[in-house]
Amino acid sequence: MITVKDTVHDHIEIDGVAADLLDTPAVQRLRHVKQLGTVQLVYPSANHTRFEHSLGVYHLASRALDHLGIEGVQADRIEAAAMLHDVGHGPFSHNLEALTHRRTGKYHDDVDELLASGAVGEVLRDHGLDPERIAGLVAGEGTYGQLVSGELDVDRMDYLVRDAYHTGVPYGTIDTERFVRELTFATLADEANGGGRDGADRSGLDDRGVFDGRDDGGPTLVLDEGNVQTAESLLLARALMNPVVYTHPVARISKAMLRRAASDLLAETATTASELRRMDDHDFLAAIRDCPVTADISRRYDERDLYKRAVWAEYGDVPDRVHDASHGDEVALEREIAAAAGVDREHVVLDAPPEPSMRESTARVTVNGDVRRLERQSPLVSALRTAQRNQWRLGVYAPEPATDRVGRAAADVLGLDPDALVTEGRRAMPTTLDEF
Repeated sequence: MITVKDTVHDHIEIDGVAADLLDTPAVQRLRHVKQLGTVQLVYPSANHTRFEHSLGVYHLASRALDHLGIEGVQADRIEAAAMLHDVGHGPFSHNLEALTHRRTGKYHDDVDELLASGAVGEVLRDHGLDPERIAGLVAGEGTYGQLVSGELDVDRMDYLVRDAYHTGVPYGTIDTERFVRELTFATLADEANGGGRDGADRSGLDDRGVFDGRDDGGPTLVLDEGNVQTAESLLLARALMNPVVYTHPVARISKAMLRRAASDLLAETATTASELRRMDDHDFLAAIRDCPVTADISRRYDERDLYKRAVWAEYGDVPDRVHDASHGDEVALEREIAAAAGVDREHVVLDAPPEPSMRESTARVTVNGDVRRLERQSPLVSALRTAQRNQWRLGVYAPEPATDRVGRAAADVLGLDPDALVTEGRRAMPTTLDEF
């Protein structure tokens, strides 16, 4: 057994297949992939990595397994999947994932080839585990995959608390102990009619409501009776962390600049998207420093000399054609804006976030013996969805001397109302209470 001192969960005990996986190259690589990518440019202490997060996910998975009464080879599979759930991440975590997916068709949880070969594959097979089945759990497949990747997964339970701790932001705190203690499995009947524990087929559950080890894809992971507020706390933590950490303007601008550098790196060098997926943060930064086309963005990132906001537009002020634009459409719009502003194309970055979504709202909770979707039970969901849409912003970024020109050109090209745009927030001004 290995014992690790963790900033969030105190002492984490690791044994069995997870302990043997710990020192494989695929897992050790995660020491060099930051959990929050460029957020360290906003919160200097946010330097935690995917490696320590993986230890936390393993720890919470083990606690959940103890509570659910899952043992033996099935527990080994889930613990292995928890330890390996992030090995498919490329540099700067999710930031380059859309780019590599367009070229490889793979997301970070498509890890079949990583688990089938090399040291990871050897460890799994030595423990009698099928790498393909573990890869399926990482992708959230089947009943048990919900623990690793689902609406109530241990992944988000760890990263919310860990991200809040390392940024110093107080909004991501949730009661992880209560979460894992209140998890149970239920086979849903007619959910539209409120089917649940009393009105559902409970095959696969014993008399304590514990799943008995069948893996037929039927039972769903839910929070037990009396935990609506527990589920709401997860929703609220994610909603509050989003604007102040995950989509902070500085983090968004720096991420967008690195996405541009990655795209140019693939276009101008022999580097392939598959190779990019296997880089860590240091590999990627070294590669864009060495490429003449990306050297300026690399310098700007290293020196925190970032582009500024030329446009910052709210959801309702952005035309549907921009919301619906494909990646190719966005590239064409960038070129058009650059031409209209009289600047080089590489000095215009269009950052259009995806449609607001709230996956946690579909989590299921037990109320009066019925299993219900949280979005049907909690009025908080509707309010948070409204807040999420209100926080959405379209960004167009450019070097500071060109922001005014690029902003005017972007408003014209994108069909935005210039009077509705926000460029830069005002800096704080000294004042006294009697001035309000």
